[in-house]
Amino acid sequence: MSPKELTYIEDALGHEKFLKTQCQEAAKNLQDGELKSCVEQLSQKHQQIFDSFYNLI
Repeated sequence: MSPKELTYIEDALGHEKFLKTQCQEAAKNLQDGELKSCVEQLSQKHQQIFDSFYNLI
C-alpha cells in the first residue's frame, strides 16, 4: 500500500470515528424512541465501516 493510500484510509478512519461519536452523543439526547433507535443504528453502521477500513491496513 502506498503512503498516499494509507493517508486516505487514516482520514477515513478518523471521519468514521467522528461520525460514530456524534451519533452516540445525539442518541443520548433524543427522547423519541424511534428516532433514537435510528441514530443508534447509524452509529453501529459507522462502526462497521470503521472496522472495514481498519482491516485494510
